[in-house]
Amino acid sequence: MIIKKMTATFGRLQNETLELGPGLTVIQAPNEGGKSTWSAFIRAMLYGIPTKERDRQNFIAEKNRYQPWSGAPMEGAMEIRWQGQELLLRRSQNRTVPFGKCEVADPRTGEAVPGFTGENVGELLTGAPREVFERSAFVGQGAAAVDGAPALEKRISALVSSGEEDVSYSQVERRLRDWLNRRRHNRTGLIPKLESALDQLNGTLARQSRAHRSAQEAQRALRALEEEHALLTQELAAHKFAAEQQRRAAWEQAQGELAQARAEETRLQGELCRDGAPPSREALRTVQEGLNELRALDREHRTGEDSLSAAQEGLSAAQAVLEDSIFRGLSPEQARAQAQTDADAAQAQPPAAGPSPVLGVVLLIAGLLCAAAGVLVDPLFFLPGAAALVGGGAAFLISSRRRSALQDFLDGQQEILDRYGVDSPNAILSLAKDYAGDWVRAQEAERALVRAQQDRQQRNQRREQLAGSITRSLDGFGAGLKDVITLSAAISRALLLQEKLEQAVIRREGAEKLAQRLPAPQDLPRPGDLTPRYDAAYTAARLTAVEGEMSRLRSVLATAQGELNTLGDPDETIEQQEQLQEELDRRRGEYDSLSLALEGLEEARRDMQSRFAPALNDRAGALMASLTGGKYDKVLLTQEFDALASEADTVLPRRVLTLSRGAADQLYLAVRLAICELALPLDDPAPLILDDALANFDDARMALALDALQALAQTRQVLLFTCHSREADYLADTPAVKIHLDSQP
Repeated sequence: MIIKKMTATFGRLQNETLELGPGLTVIQAPNEGGKSTWSAFIRAMLYGIPTKERDRQNFIAEKNRYQPWSGAPMEGAMEIRWQGQELLLRRSQNRTVPFGKCEVADPRTGEAVPGFTGENVGELLTGAPREVFERSAFVGQGAAAVDGAPALEKRISALVSSGEEDVSYSQVERRLRDWLNRRRHNRTGLIPKLESALDQLNGTLARQSRAHRSAQEAQRALRALEEEHALLTQELAAHKFAAEQQRRAAWEQAQGELAQARAEETRLQGELCRDGAPPSREALRTVQEGLNELRALDREHRTGEDSLSAAQEGLSAAQAVLEDSIFRGLSPEQARAQAQTDADAAQAQPPAAGPSPVLGVVLLIAGLLCAAAGVLVDPLFFLPGAAALVGGGAAFLISSRRRSALQDFLDGQQEILDRYGVDSPNAILSLAKDYAGDWVRAQEAERALVRAQQDRQQRNQRREQLAGSITRSLDGFGAGLKDVITLSAAISRALLLQEKLEQAVIRREGAEKLAQRLPAPQDLPRPGDLTPRYDAAYTAARLTAVEGEMSRLRSVLATAQGELNTLGDPDETIEQQEQLQEELDRRRGEYDSLSLALEGLEEARRDMQSRFAPALNDRAGALMASLTGGKYDKVLLTQEFDALASEADTVLPRRVLTLSRGAADQLYLAVRLAICELALPLDDPAPLILDDALANFDDARMALALDALQALAQTRQVLLFTCHSREADYLADTPAVKIHLDSQP
């Protein structure tokens, strides 16, 4: 293809004409002389003007940039020789589209040449689409560098595969990655969305399952409580009947239950509120952490309870021993004092026995004999006999009384020994000593019980503190990922403590009322043959607690049923879950297939690069050597079209950024020329347009470049636009070169 003549109303050009030679043509013009405008005009005549471009910062769209300065419509004509025939290419404005109207005609007859349109005229004439032409045969001002483009990649792919130009690695790779991102891109990809939706459905199913279990458990517990409620009602009626007949017994029982209820209420209140109010039911569902330590503490608690039970049993046994002792209720000192007193009494010396009763009997006999002799024999014997009789009677009477007192004393000592159940007074002191030891052991057992209770209280405090730390972690609750078993255990514990506290409060209140006053007697019907399991106050408290728990369970059941109604049918949720899982599996399979496709595409790209790159690098290296006088003889072009040059006899190539501005332009010009030879058709090749491409060359390398361009002009039209005169001066004596001089700014 050869451009013979151009006429343009385009930008600063106002119906201006430019004639070109078939080989190398040098168009010399000063700055702002229209060189870049003529270059853009050639491109616009071949490929039209992009209509989708918009002005933006530091950029003016081509349709606005090249509007004629005179205000006339944008139009142009180009006389071309193409494949042995003469053509006339015209473009003008089509309504509001600049250069939208395109005509290709025979200049001799004026008839339109078939097959050409405004969209394909450039590609038919040059043999390359716009993107390839711009990156090979068209070097705009300051745009010598080459970058990649899908069209250029297609052309390279066609060259190495001898196939159609319908494959672009970057386009396919970009599209495959777009498809990959569409399937798995953070939260917006199809797979994350499906996974998120599936997680939500799984959460819904879990909530439905929990609600279903909660409803079933509530129903089972409610049925059991209804039976217990009926039985407690009957038992309470039996207690009321018995209370009328056993008022005192009921009052004493109420006093005992009151003390027990108060102690139980105090203990439960301290255990429940030791570290503040219990957490909410919803908060308890999130507790997961620290349970291993809680289990260990539970085991320690059970061991402590065994120790406490042992201490209680030890105290009961010691107290039972004291209760069985004769000294019960006394302190050791009091027991020793009482024992000493009784032992002294038991071993005291008996009183004197006095005269023997035999003497009294002898005196009585002598007195009787004397009295008889005085009466019968001699009155003188009467007085001694009377005296002996009186003395003997007195002696006998005194002896009898003292003997009776001694016997009473001895009987009292034996009674003391019998009361203690011993045989000697020293055994009484031994009993007191044993009692003192038993009393000391009872005190030690009581202290052991106190220590065990304190240990239990400390363990309970540690447990409450640990439960509090677990509860504080509920602030991080979000997606519903907590263990259901752990949650149920925590809730059950809190509910159990609350239930026990309610029962204790009700039992205490009932016991207080019973202690204050018994209800008035009533004529109650005799209940059936039913033996109550509990006392009246506890039965009433348990009945109230059962009624409260029944109310709570009804509320739990209603809540669970309401949640089930809100969440919908589990079967439908399972069906949706299966559908989502099927869709997710399909998308994951697509993702895997796309990943494999990308791997295959990358392998194909490497294969294409391995076949095309050597030829391109070799030709560009040869051109670089001719442009630099042999200083650089090797060129390496990367996949991204970054160029590197190697000096002769060196190993490592140099990047463009390390080269001078002139050497960089020479490197890119060598790459451009190599791409032209390899990527553009050699049959009737497209012209090479260079806009100030040699501006940064020094004089020596400019001469080398012009020599290379002259050689290239033997097979291809070359248009060199320049603002310098040195190119024209160097080529002034070359007949095959056409030089166009324009000195007007």
